[in-house]
This record gives sequence, structure tokens and C-alpha cells, in this order.
Amino acid sequence: MLSILSVTFPFFALVLCGFAATRSRLLPLEAIGGLNSFVLFFALPCMLFRFGSGTPIAELLDAGVFGVYLLCALTLVGLTVLCTRNRGRGGAIGWNDAAFGALVAAFPNTGFMGVPLLVALLGPAAAGPAIVTMVVDMVVTSSLCIALSRLDALDQHGATAAARKALKGVLLNPMPWSILLGALASALHWAPPGPLGRTVALLADAASPVALFTMGAVLARAQGLPEAGRPRQRLGDVPLLGFIKLLLHPLLVWGLGRGAMALGLPLSAAALKVLVLVAALPSASNVSMLSERFGADTGRVARVILLSTVAAFLSFAGAVACFA
Repeated sequence: MLSILSVTFPFFALVLCGFAATRSRLLPLEAIGGLNSFVLFFALPCMLFRFGSGTPIAELLDAGVFGVYLLCALTLVGLTVLCTRNRGRGGAIGWNDAAFGALVAAFPNTGFMGVPLLVALLGPAAAGPAIVTMVVDMVVTSSLCIALSRLDALDQHGATAAARKALKGVLLNPMPWSILLGALASALHWAPPGPLGRTVALLADAASPVALFTMGAVLARAQGLPEAGRPRQRLGDVPLLGFIKLLLHPLLVWGLGRGAMALGLPLSAAALKVLVLVAALPSASNVSMLSERFGADTGRVARVILLSTVAAFLSFAGAVACFA
């Protein structure tokens, strides 16, 4: 366990540094947007391109990994909505909060934390399956939950329009495109020439530390967001959502993955190990920004992200010890 913590500790320590710098106002709130833009539009795309181009194309097109993870994501979204719809204070909560509760429980922080952490733990072979899970979460899971969040206002917006808007957001997101370009580079055995390659490498090297620091800053900022007139809640279903994210999610992936292997479906033990550890990651920090944009209970979502990130320091190490 100590050897695992020696690898995972620096990743969580950088998140803590970003959180502490923001809470102490050493990092101005106005600077977080700039850091976020650098990570999302420059550093992370270069890191994903580098991992994608260095991964055999067969691993990036692994139907077994895609199918098992997609089935787990859809199952978890459905289970979480069923568990949380009737747990609101004073009656059932609306589809908006139920959908974003499902998203924060089913969307792991693979981009900011997962890919570099899993590569550090398991080696470069972990990049392929982890990147496949990112495609599922960015394209399918987030779009589905955003569509579900609009079911309370079908006459005004419509779930179809919301899903269309979510897919438009995916198209404007540089990360899926960087994954696609990396896959093409892998298939064509192409590498960026000289100075361009070194520029990509410099930005890729900056991705992990800046992304983790920014993740901590985003968490700290989210803790201070107003909750749109809602009465302030203490914990509510936050522990339940944290339990679903950190414990139920990896167990579900492991169970369905083992079942798929028993049926003879194309899923290797090494790929399943990566999928389980992806599921054991804390919730993605960008879910709080999405919930704010769509008028959900951002404070609730932010508390789940914070709780899962703090608890994952030990729970993720436990998952590595059990499954890796």
C-alpha cells in the first residue's frame, strides 16, 4: 500500500495545492479561467495526442473496452437516478438535479487525473483503454444526463434539443479532436516533425501538474458558489453519491467485465484492470461547471466532487491494491 501511495500522493498533493492556493486567495479567482483555458485548449489536448499517437490503433478501437464501459455507464446513470429521485428534502427531486447527480456519480476525472496517474501506475499500455473511456463519458454519458436534466421542462426546451446542445459542446471540445488526431497519427505511423514535436511535448509535459493544480482551484471556487436561492443543505445524498462513485462504480465495472470475459467477449484482463481503476477515480471537476450552466444544484455537485476527491486518496489506493 505504501508503494502505491508513493505514486498517487503527488497527484493528490497537487490538487490540494491548487485548493489551498485558491482558498487563501494566493491564486485570484480571476486567474482560474485562464488556467482552465490553458489546460483544456493547449496542454491536455497535446497530452492526449501524444498518448493516442503512441498507442496501437487496435487498442484505441477496442470494441470490448468500449462496449463494457458504455454498458456500465448507462447502468450506473439509471441506478443513480432511481436512487436519488425520491431522496430530496420534502419529496422527490427534479430531473435536473437527479440527472446531474447521476453525471457526477458516473463521470470520473479521467482527463485531469486518470490518464497520467494510470500511466504512472501501470505503464503506457494503460493509456489506450483510459482514452476510450473518455470518449464514452464525453460523448454519451454527459449528453444523456444533460438530456435527462431537461425532462422537467419538455414544453420549453425538450430533451432532444438539450442533447443536441450537449453534442455541439462535444464538437467544440478540443479533447475528442485531439484523441481522434492521435488515433489517426497512430494508424498512419506519423509523428510531428522536429520543432512542432518538441512544442507538443512541452505542452504535454505541462498538462498533468497544471491540470491537477487547476482541478484543486476549481473545487475551491465551486465551494463558494451560491445555490440559486435553494435552502442550504448539510449533506443530503452527497455521501450516497460519493459511495456510488468510489465503490459501486468500480465494482459494477469489475462484475460486468468479468461476466463479459466469461461469455468470451473480447476484453483482456489488463484492459479490465484499467477500466476498474478509471471507475475508481473521483468525480470529474467539470461537472460542477456543467451543473451551474444548466441551473442544477451546483453546491450539491461540488460537495460530491470534493468528497470523492478527498476520499479517493485512500479508496483509489485500495482499488489499486485489490485489482492491480
